[in-house]
Amino acid sequence: MAILKMTGVTKEYPLGKTTVHALRGVDFAVEEGELLSIIGPSGSGKTTLLNLIGCIDAPTGGSIEVHGQPLSGMSDRQLTDLRLHRIGFIFQTFNLIPVLSVVENIEFPLLLMKKFDRAEIRRRTMHLVEAVGLQDHIAHKPSELSGGQRQRVAIARALVTNPDIVLADEPTANLDSVTGESILELMKRMNETEKTTFVFSTHDANVLRHARRVVRIHDGRIVNE
Repeated sequence: MAILKMTGVTKEYPLGKTTVHALRGVDFAVEEGELLSIIGPSGSGKTTLLNLIGCIDAPTGGSIEVHGQPLSGMSDRQLTDLRLHRIGFIFQTFNLIPVLSVVENIEFPLLLMKKFDRAEIRRRTMHLVEAVGLQDHIAHKPSELSGGQRQRVAIARALVTNPDIVLADEPTANLDSVTGESILELMKRMNETEKTTFVFSTHDANVLRHARRVVRIHDGRIVNE
């Protein structure tokens, strides 16, 4: 079953007197439980594609459906709810809240949802803390963690709401090769055990070994799979 489907999607950005064509008629679908990598050089449209999948941006043309529901018909409130409840984000810059501890950063999306009691929030949070191997760092602030540990916090935070799909933009970009490998293994294991759908963009060839499906994008067009 397709979680997401794009049909004829274009995205244009005005740049002075010119127009940047970031995506040029993309047809693309993501199936439930996939571990998918979008690969391409810098400026090829990878991040734009992820931003559209994650409802952070809207297409210039074409249509996007999530679970068969077109995004174009959703209000801002519905899109916000979709991002909060059904989509997890892992950013290459981590985007952790510096004044919060590891546990507080991970539980933050659950607090925003306002539908779980304290015991359930604690249960979900500690389950992910253990899954990413940060039991000994729960009280640490992001500044007290290594890059790999911060990325693990970001992964746990993305997964704590049990999203349908997790989007990772260059998840190994700021990590050394050994740490990057462990992060990819972690996402692969969670894909297998939790059945979470992962879509990550990359230009790192090492990431491809972990993906079960690879989509190549060049100049805003999907060139092959």
